[in-house]
Amino acid sequence: MTHELKQRVHANALRILAMDMVQQANSGHPGAPMGMADLAEVLWREFLVHDPSDPSWVNRDRFVLSNGHASALLYSLLHLSGYDLSLDDLKQFRQLHSKTPGHPEYRETPGVETTTGPLGQGLANAVGMALAEKILAARFNQPGLPVINHRTWVFLGDGCLMEGISHEVCSLAGTLGLGKLIAIYDDNGISIDGEVEGWFSDDTALRFRAYGWRVIGPIDGHDRLAIQEAYRQACADSEQPVLVIARTVIGLGAPTKQGQEICHGSPLGPDEVRLAREMLGWTEEPFEIAATVREEWLQIGRGQSLHEEWSSLWLRYQASYPERAAQLNAALQGQVAAQSLDSFETWIRDVQARAGTLATRKASQDCLQQLGPMLPELLGGSADLAGSNLTLWKGAVSVQKEASGNYVHYGVREFGMAAIMNGIALHGGFIPYGATFLVFVEYERNALRMAALMRLRLIHVLTHDSIGLGEDGPTHQPVEQLASLRQTPGLSTWRPADATETAVAWKLALQRQGPTALVLSRQNLPAVVTAASDHEDWLTCIARGGYILRDSQGVPDVVLIATGSEVQLALAAAEQLSAQSCSVRVVSMPSVDVFLAQPIEWQHQVIPPNVRRRVAVEASLKDYWYRFVGLDGAVVGMDRYGASGPAAELYNYFGITVEAVVAAVQAL
Repeated sequence: MTHELKQRVHANALRILAMDMVQQANSGHPGAPMGMADLAEVLWREFLVHDPSDPSWVNRDRFVLSNGHASALLYSLLHLSGYDLSLDDLKQFRQLHSKTPGHPEYRETPGVETTTGPLGQGLANAVGMALAEKILAARFNQPGLPVINHRTWVFLGDGCLMEGISHEVCSLAGTLGLGKLIAIYDDNGISIDGEVEGWFSDDTALRFRAYGWRVIGPIDGHDRLAIQEAYRQACADSEQPVLVIARTVIGLGAPTKQGQEICHGSPLGPDEVRLAREMLGWTEEPFEIAATVREEWLQIGRGQSLHEEWSSLWLRYQASYPERAAQLNAALQGQVAAQSLDSFETWIRDVQARAGTLATRKASQDCLQQLGPMLPELLGGSADLAGSNLTLWKGAVSVQKEASGNYVHYGVREFGMAAIMNGIALHGGFIPYGATFLVFVEYERNALRMAALMRLRLIHVLTHDSIGLGEDGPTHQPVEQLASLRQTPGLSTWRPADATETAVAWKLALQRQGPTALVLSRQNLPAVVTAASDHEDWLTCIARGGYILRDSQGVPDVVLIATGSEVQLALAAAEQLSAQSCSVRVVSMPSVDVFLAQPIEWQHQVIPPNVRRRVAVEASLKDYWYRFVGLDGAVVGMDRYGASGPAAELYNYFGITVEAVVAAVQAL
């Protein structure tokens, strides 16, 4: 084995760099990079279609490192291939503000397609990328002009397959026949706690065949010829996603630690690094790669040649189908047509003029009915709740194995849906939206966090937003979820009070470079913003996240702050209090994060700092609102889980009523 290892100079370059990076940082994971080096070298030097000089080339293959703790492998690949990642960058591995963070981060490192680390989610992102490629290809490719034609490759380990999300997304990938998705499973039998056979004894091949995948292997993950043949077979299958099972030795090349959990997540140590260099026949100093090896690794020439071939194809496509080419280019650039948004705003003003009683989930569906025909880049979906979330519109067409469309039936796979949406957004060409009940955002939580971390433009439609959903009871009635969403950095959360606020929220979500959560009611709500309302421009005010909906003469005695279905309670309470000579201002705050992003002058204009009598009203967790009302204010809301019963009775039972708001003001 030692002699054979010494011959693998290109793969050993990856092993050496990964080992040196972890050792210099005194932190990281050398085991997986050293064990997967042979698999990576063959893929990146012979099969992966990419152009290091242009990491954003639209028809590149996507490569995802789902086991993101192996980041030293990816950085070594990018550096040696010719991406803008220098040797000095590698030496700054895991250091503050470096381009080589502990786990791969999208936007931070050229060539990194997605942020990975939470195991299984990179695999889910890859499913989303492959799905986006398939739908775009079906929409835009023409005979002899396959301008969208690339694969998605994903490396994954035992941990990714143990995570439940792997079942959700791989099941769907098989059902939809994502034939350009190729997963390479690093089957080394080791996780942090040791040999996995004590807690992971699945028949992985049988499992994936049951999903509808083609399975190749197990192969020897250190046999170059076997790896080449497995990849050739994988590329030949366009009907099924492919899993290549590769048996590897974790930490291969570290003579006293390879094959053991000890090399998974800790530096090898100076003595083992020295021994590994001897075992690999490596005589250069740390971070040094022989010039001939570097030259043979460099992929810029090959990548530019592949890119030029595609560019020629694209020019022919533009000449033959100029309108389609313009549409595809705009979609891939993420451009939302200003004309479409202007048309939508005109429609919003019409909604305001004829406002009536409507559930905000239905108002959202009305928005989709307007937006769908104008924005073909919208790609919708729901976790088996389309009839409840109201995310289907009349022009929606289901995505199926043999048919393209604009609506994905994700099935009961909330977490998988959210992570697949991330992959769709990362691929480009679509603005994905997906839906479930607000309480089930708990299943989506980490994927939604990843969307916020990566600043991905996508929209989560979260309906049945409170105890107002009624009889399904506390298992389905959200209480703490709104506070959790609002406290997620980078996520914009909207809980609109009526159809007009809902429409403004949709418009801003489409324009925003980042994820948005639209939290919508099951029950009908009266219009609070109407054409008859006394204000200069309601839409501009709503777009600021919080605004004065009803005001008093002069400085108010009390400020009521409300969202969603409780705005109507605040308005009714204001009427009663006004009759008692209490001067009341009602503030509707559909989006706290947007409001807090406004100039402080606007915030103080809406909620005067000198008015200390404040009451917040929301059928959600009370604690969140004390940041606005202060310890001397009051909150009418929830401090326990819900109950099963009709919505009206629940509001009375939990004391979220007009009378309760009036009493809270009087107590102040």
